[in-house]
Amino acid sequence: MQAESSVRRPARRLSFDTPGKRLAGLSVLALASIVLFMTINLRGNISYILVHRGLILATMLLVAFSSGVATLLFQTVTNNRILTPSVMGLEALFILIQTLLIFFIDANGLRMLGTVGQFICEALLLVLFSTFLYRWLLGRIGVNLHMVLLVGLVCGTLFRSISSLLQRLLEPGEFAILQSRIFATFTRAAPEIIALSGLVVLAVALIIWRMRHSLDVIALGRDMSIGLGVPWRRRVTLVLLLVSLLVALSTALVGPLTFFGLLVANLTYQLMGSHRHHYLLPGVVLTGIITLVGGQVILERGLNMAGSLSVVIEFVGGALFLWFLIKKAAV
Repeated sequence: MQAESSVRRPARRLSFDTPGKRLAGLSVLALASIVLFMTINLRGNISYILVHRGLILATMLLVAFSSGVATLLFQTVTNNRILTPSVMGLEALFILIQTLLIFFIDANGLRMLGTVGQFICEALLLVLFSTFLYRWLLGRIGVNLHMVLLVGLVCGTLFRSISSLLQRLLEPGEFAILQSRIFATFTRAAPEIIALSGLVVLAVALIIWRMRHSLDVIALGRDMSIGLGVPWRRRVTLVLLLVSLLVALSTALVGPLTFFGLLVANLTYQLMGSHRHHYLLPGVVLTGIITLVGGQVILERGLNMAGSLSVVIEFVGGALFLWFLIKKAAV
């Protein structure tokens, strides 16, 4: 008995071997990132600083949800982890819309629309374009995702070409205003825009969460989904429209973020170790929050704003995209 009692039991190690535990770990990291962002170096006019940081934080949370979930859903219906909604030309259309507004209306005319009016116009134009694209393709040729992607790439190239031509004809002052509007930034969203976007995102989140089990089946492919009784065409059309709405909100809110969704979606696949959307959906949101909020804390407090968060994210996401292409070509 003494010999047995003298034997030390091995200490229990904290393990994250299940998706639920990994979600709990990501939740702790996300909460820690939020607390650090709101409280670190908090001095001076505290009420003003908290309001300012709160608006930036709310913008980051909305973008983390919109961009991350949109990419995850898009990759689910296309069954491809390399593709992102940006290949549909939505972000190129956003740049074209901004260029057209500056070219034909000018900066003074834009002020007449108001902040909310301009935001709604931009979001509606993006959603209407994607809706027209999907309805036209699905009505003429049925659900052919490869054709959808091809048309999206062609439209994106066309929009970029028109934008480039018009930008060359702008005055230097107007071009400077345009440049400040087409680069992603998390500090320009007005409180009323954030509130409006929050309501839309909440409604979309409820719809997507109710579809989470159907998304698991859709990820198996068209034939398997139809065989299991899922109305594949109707569900895929709805998912693509929700993706368009989320991308439109994210792009109109902060500007184009081409590779952010690709980065957080593929990180989520690795972290969760599960194909169930019951875990992937909250996982991609938490990963996006950690990436944005934690990255902003590191840049602001650790590196003294030595760079722009959007530039860093685009660089890392672009490098990841190239690595996926090279890896797939080597197989």
